[in-house]
Amino acid sequence: MHDATIRPAPRSPLDELGLALTRRRFFERGSHLLGGAALATLLGEAAVPGTPALANASSAGAVSGGFGPHFAPRAKHVIYLHMVGGPPQMDLYDYKPVMNDWYDKDLPESVRNGQRLTTMTSGQSRFPIAPSKYAFSRHGESGMWVCELLPWTAKMVDEMCFIRSMHTEAINHEPAITYMQTGNQITGRPCLGSWTSYGLGSLNQDLPTFVVMVARPTQNDQNQAIGARLWSSGFLPGEHAGVSFRTSGDPILYIGNPAGVSSAVRRRTLDGLQALNERTLAALGDPETRTRIAQYEMAYRMQASVPDLVDLAAEPETTLSLYGDAVRKPGSFANTVLMARRMVERGVRFVQVYINNWDTHANVSGRLPSQCRDIDQPCWALVQDLKARGLLDETLIIWGGEFGRTVYSQGGLSKENYGRDHHPRCFTMWMCGGGARPGRIHGETDDFSYNIVKEPVHIRDFHATVLHLLGFDHERFTYRHLGLDQRLTGVEPAHVVAELLA
Repeated sequence: MHDATIRPAPRSPLDELGLALTRRRFFERGSHLLGGAALATLLGEAAVPGTPALANASSAGAVSGGFGPHFAPRAKHVIYLHMVGGPPQMDLYDYKPVMNDWYDKDLPESVRNGQRLTTMTSGQSRFPIAPSKYAFSRHGESGMWVCELLPWTAKMVDEMCFIRSMHTEAINHEPAITYMQTGNQITGRPCLGSWTSYGLGSLNQDLPTFVVMVARPTQNDQNQAIGARLWSSGFLPGEHAGVSFRTSGDPILYIGNPAGVSSAVRRRTLDGLQALNERTLAALGDPETRTRIAQYEMAYRMQASVPDLVDLAAEPETTLSLYGDAVRKPGSFANTVLMARRMVERGVRFVQVYINNWDTHANVSGRLPSQCRDIDQPCWALVQDLKARGLLDETLIIWGGEFGRTVYSQGGLSKENYGRDHHPRCFTMWMCGGGARPGRIHGETDDFSYNIVKEPVHIRDFHATVLHLLGFDHERFTYRHLGLDQRLTGVEPAHVVAELLA
């Protein structure tokens, strides 16, 4: 096996420096290491406690890089669909018919129980209950309750794994989104996509391991800021940061050669830059110089691979019709998730998709139908498309926001319209494929969709479960930084939710 297939987690800055050594310096300084390397190969995993077995690398399918999984992964790819703003769980999946009898009555203090409120509603004189105005019905053998706004999703509930008991401590968007993506409310740490890239490595040579796309909703009433802080590699090597693909125009800025610059000239230019970077690398041993070399080469290969990726002309009409009419509109959610499927098909490990405008502080009836139309059929189509291509079993789809919404109304309340504030105590997410248990409905909330009464799942537990599906023990999957073995799930207790696994 090629020694690039598995790269152990660096235990100190010197270890990382060793990865950047040139071949010549390796033989100059490492004349006594070959015997130890041979011994380590013979001893296998026992030689380095906590290091994954070499045999497991092939199960992840890595063609380059990667720490290597601890055990055979169920999922080799992830498509993470983040609904930015926090979808209202009681209007979509957490059916609460008892609330119809509570219309315009105040939320009991015994339910709120002193919970910290946002500044948007902390000044309200009362907290009137706003039952969902939408009809619900049960679907599939699982009997999952689904809102009338999601008829396509309702068709596939028996293929999905619902978590109605997600919870978080974050109550505002910036820390909440950061928490969901990186395991910490403070920015600067690696996100889930970067951990996946670091852990499993690349499945292709011509596209990034981790790609990010931001879809445009039909409405843009109240968007949250989305930026590279959410797909940063943090303290991991820079090569594991997400690569942002634009959803209109050129997917990557400057992907084409400037006028008058031929491919041969570009190749000579890159060769010259690489020679300079290799001299810097040999002199300083900075891992980020190695990252820069790799990025230049990836950019050159992407000049050929990206145009083919974004060209939908080869997609049959039957496939395009699955996603609906909006699939032909660049930047739409339908177009973006079809692109996500094409990326997975070409070996991209992790595709992160963001879609904004779920922050329904007001005008739920004016915004929620549009949001659901944007995502409903495309989500169903993505599952069917992956399944038809034999990719669903190895591709984990994740859907959800950063927190939920309150059952009480923010601002004015009527039978036909209302608003909802942020709510961290409970919200709904779902997974599909990639080893997630189909037809599972996990967790339960009280009649107010305010507190969890059964099977709580914290963000840390969710991350531990996703890492498990990717082949990692979250407690052993670490990176030494600032003298600590850092991990996605942090230092507080976290556990794999076995009931969510197929």
